[in-house]
Amino acid sequence: MRSSVPATCVFLTAALLEVAGDAVMRRGLRSGGFLVIFFLGFAMLGTYGVVANLLRWDFSRLLGLHVAVFAPVAVLVGRLVFHEVVPASTWTGLAVVIVGGLLIQFGPSFVR
Repeated sequence: MRSSVPATCVFLTAALLEVAGDAVMRRGLRSGGFLVIFFLGFAMLGTYGVVANLLRWDFSRLLGLHVAVFAPVAVLVGRLVFHEVVPASTWTGLAVVIVGGLLIQFGPSFVR
């Protein structure tokens, strides 16, 4: 069965669920409302696992490209939500991760 949802939407949704779930768990572990927040994060991370696997791709290809989407979303959430200072080396590393994800996704078309 093929998914009619574009892969881009699946990856963005999965990345947002994973990053948000981790952020919620982080808040839950560091605040007084531990149980409710912790289990909300747990549910979000579980939902991420379902969404990420909606595409019927090879596991390594799926998660390889997912990392290339997840990493920039995670850094942006760290910057915008947690007000972290992101060093230039992190932005450079993200570029490497994104290029790697593109190689995983499109490399087989070019390298045979």
